Amino acid sequence: MKYRLIFGIREVVELQSVEPVVKGEEYVALSFPEIRRYGRHLIMPEVGMRGQKRLKAAKVLVVGAGGLGSPVSMYLAAAGVGRIGIVDFDEVDETNLQRQILFTTEDVGRSKAEVAARRLKALNPMIEVKHYDTVINSSNALDIIREYDLVIDATDNFPTRYLLNDACVMLRKPLVYGSIFRFDGQVSVFYAGKGPCYRCLYPEPPPPGLVPSCAEGGVLGVLPGIVGALQANEALKLILGIGRPLIGRLLLVDALSMTFRELSFQRDRNCPVCGDNPTIRELIDYEAFCGVRVTGEEIGAGFSITPEEFKRMLDQGERIEIIDVREPVEWEICRIPGAKLIPLSQLTSRLHEIDQTKKVIVYCHTGQRSALAVKLLRDIGITRSYNLAGGIDAYAARIDPSIPRY
Repeated sequence: MKYRLIFGIREVVELQSVEPVVKGEEYVALSFPEIRRYGRHLIMPEVGMRGQKRLKAAKVLVVGAGGLGSPVSMYLAAAGVGRIGIVDFDEVDETNLQRQILFTTEDVGRSKAEVAARRLKALNPMIEVKHYDTVINSSNALDIIREYDLVIDATDNFPTRYLLNDACVMLRKPLVYGSIFRFDGQVSVFYAGKGPCYRCLYPEPPPPGLVPSCAEGGVLGVLPGIVGALQANEALKLILGIGRPLIGRLLLVDALSMTFRELSFQRDRNCPVCGDNPTIRELIDYEAFCGVRVTGEEIGAGFSITPEEFKRMLDQGERIEIIDVREPVEWEICRIPGAKLIPLSQLTSRLHEIDQTKKVIVYCHTGQRSALAVKLLRDIGITRSYNLAGGIDAYAARIDPSIPRY
């Protein structure tokens, strides 16, 4: 039992902390400039000199340098985490700048991991930052993660989430999880031997295409900052061995109503990774496990056409029906001339509006929702339906620059 002061009010709180993830603080020292920099930490009894030395001795891997990775890595760097690893294979894009605060307009086209490392060193020259400009996968994950005390999942796709979970369970490393979509966020801590893992919460990935990406569904620009800050907070607690980590607890954030809910869950004794008799003892093919290879252009041979093929159809005056399965708010941004708006959620109830005597060309933003729409149409007998590969985004980039990209 501890006491804490909230605006002068003494409150009794129960804290169930875990052992610090990082030990060996006796082997590091703080310089005078570091003492000056971290002074607001040092005067807190829960941190103090010993805790700040733990932070300096800590090695944290952040997988993903995007919306979540930006605030997470910045707060860890500012707090004095001694070594930060950044994994990201992507380049900075204009669409990132609405929420990924590590980057500026001048960084567009540059390596995210490289730019992130440079920014973090500028923020705190007293720490070490190592960047991995690569895709983390089954062949390299264990080697990369093994060097670190703790892993932050700042990714945006299911294959990597399952990969990081399984690797961290096998290496007995704590994993701080976060996810965002539109106005909603999730945060939890998965720690093998001390609580459940990601698979205990989500045993199976959702069917391909059921959960849209941020590129398809959007995300409020400040939400990654909220969720990323919560992830950084969990990481610091684990390093310091203070407070009550979100082990066995899923924190749900609703930014639209600004409410927080908490769901409790337990370790599944039959979990294939962390259960009593695990059946997954080595990393697997996570893209195949999550079924991601059956979406987009790969939904089926002959189901897709390229933007160039679509342009030839238009130029040759072929009889085609163009269906836009995006949402009305996206339709207002841009559209392909001559298209008919039928959102994917309304497709089955509005089939009578589609002229089946023509070839049906279906598009969305990037080709994922339209691929699902084409599969649905073909399943019910509309076999002359085709997905515009890459969606209106690819068409605007490669064929018609007068169409704005978003």
